[in-house]
Amino acid sequence: MDSIGDAVRPVSIYLDVDGVVNPFSPMGTTDWGGDWSIADAGILEVAFAPEAVAELNDLAEHPAARFVWLTTWERLAPEFLCPAIGLHGQDWPVLSSQGWDEGPEWWKLVALQKDLAATGSERIVWLDDQLSQESDARSWAEYQQERVLCISPDPRKGLSRGELAAVRRYLG
Repeated sequence: MDSIGDAVRPVSIYLDVDGVVNPFSPMGTTDWGGDWSIADAGILEVAFAPEAVAELNDLAEHPAARFVWLTTWERLAPEFLCPAIGLHGQDWPVLSSQGWDEGPEWWKLVALQKDLAATGSERIVWLDDQLSQESDARSWAEYQQERVLCISPDPRKGLSRGELAAVRRYLG
């Protein structure tokens, strides 16, 4: 594990909601082998795999993990989604699209880069189903090499057991 003195270097984990935690029109069983759960998040119903939420909660306890919301839900994620599905992300920082969604760049890449500049995180994990479709984000991540772990889940299935295991390995 990387450390400076006795301090663990944080790994910023940027988390999207739709297509990642809340799959679009999920069918069958989850990748975890169970049924999909449905919860009323106050503004809409969300589908989720309880095992994925439990694993995210466990990962958030890792001393190197710094979870950050990077989703169009913005402040609605900690306020409504977390209590509805039991995710312990109410106190995670929330990145906003405000002011970043007017240019040609994907607002999430711009917001992430600004957060990295402010926090100085040396390594990051980016969990977003759109990553596979955003060429600028993919190019930026490839340039970063081992500094960035990008995971683009199947938006109809959300985060899989294998994808969250990869996050755990990356955290060390």
